Amino acid sequence: MKSQGLLLSIAAPSGTGKTTVCHELLKLNDRFVFSVSCTTRSARPNEQDGVDYHFISRRQFQANIREGKMAEWQEVFGNYYGTLKSSVDEALTNGKILLLDIEVKGTLNLKKLYPKDTVSIFLLPPSGAELDRRLQKRGTDDSQSIALRKARIPHELELSRQFDYQIVNDKLEHTINQIRQIIEEH
Repeated sequence: MKSQGLLLSIAAPSGTGKTTVCHELLKLNDRFVFSVSCTTRSARPNEQDGVDYHFISRRQFQANIREGKMAEWQEVFGNYYGTLKSSVDEALTNGKILLLDIEVKGTLNLKKLYPKDTVSIFLLPPSGAELDRRLQKRGTDDSQSIALRKARIPHELELSRQFDYQIVNDKLEHTINQIRQIIEEH
């Protein structure tokens, strides 16, 4: 008998380490698959289409919304981000654990559409100072972009109360072990 699939949505303020956590989870076993989101933003120098994101036009993204092809989507910082229903349905059908590195509201929308299949985890930074350090270290955002991202944190924290779990991402190994325990319970 094929094992049941699971949607594991991991959200966090920018710089908290959710992408790093997802990459570590992918190393655990082949049941984990990474959800490649669609976006209308331009690729960063180190990103590849179809690997990091599906980089599509605004027109195509809006067509996907109209046609009901999106499991969740949000407009963030002037760009659309979202997950195709086909990716979600394929993972569930094949008994995979689909890792979704998505925005807070996207997670809540996914939970509404797939309530029995979604486990939501909100990662918290160990401190505000550590979050600042991580954002600077990333080197992907200018000071204006960092300020915009930080301004969203109070709203994200408010919405995080609706998540199934909250984990402080202080030590990567500890965070991974906590997530493994959560998955075993489901």
